[in-house]
Amino acid sequence: MLTIENLHAEIDGKPILKGLSLSIGAGEIHAIMGPNGAGKSTLGYVLSGRPNYEVTEGSVTFDGQDLLALAPHERAAAGLFLGFQYPVEIPGVSNLQFLREALNAQRRARGEEPLSGGDFIKLARAQAAALGLDPEMLKRAVNVGFSGGEKKRAEMVQMGIIAPKLAILDETDSGLDIDALKAVGNGINTIMRQPDKAVLLITHYQRLLDYVQPDFVHVLAGGRIVRSGGPELALELEREGYREMAA
Repeated sequence: MLTIENLHAEIDGKPILKGLSLSIGAGEIHAIMGPNGAGKSTLGYVLSGRPNYEVTEGSVTFDGQDLLALAPHERAAAGLFLGFQYPVEIPGVSNLQFLREALNAQRRARGEEPLSGGDFIKLARAQAAALGLDPEMLKRAVNVGFSGGEKKRAEMVQMGIIAPKLAILDETDSGLDIDALKAVGNGINTIMRQPDKAVLLITHYQRLLDYVQPDFVHVLAGGRIVRSGGPELALELEREGYREMAA
């Protein structure tokens, strides 16, 4: 589904990714761990097309397409979803309005009919209920006044509604208490653990992986993947840290 080959990227002239290669197949969940400054978030930003992150070398193929040739909205319509470490607030725009516009924009880009207001509300309420988010919160402005856990639940609802092929989740466990962590883990498993979908989890810690067991764990250090393994690698990192790998 996703193939990254020798990816080099920089921001403001500073090299961050320095020859990163990674392949993610359909039905797989991959976790990327590593020390601060290793390039984990940069990888997510580059894949999603965030401005000012310049690719200087390498290639990325997503579902048979040259991902780097697509604009950010085209990448989203193709099935890529980026979950933020710190979801932004959008005052004056309700969750329902935001999510309906986002979903129907993608449906139109794929040549599909937009959902009616009634059908969309049914979908949104079902996703909110499945993830333990009070449906009344869907009427509120996007993330305004939400706790950290509510923001992450709302983002999982967004992912469920959009139904991407590939979810890139950038430290989605950051700042969560145990109940919110379980809810987020349940959301990832329910929505994305499918034979035609895939997940790239970016995280510092093992704790999210207690609820979302990855097929592969990779260590990113110095701008490249320096080690890969199974779930047991995350436990080793939790015990021993990154010092030797980051050296």
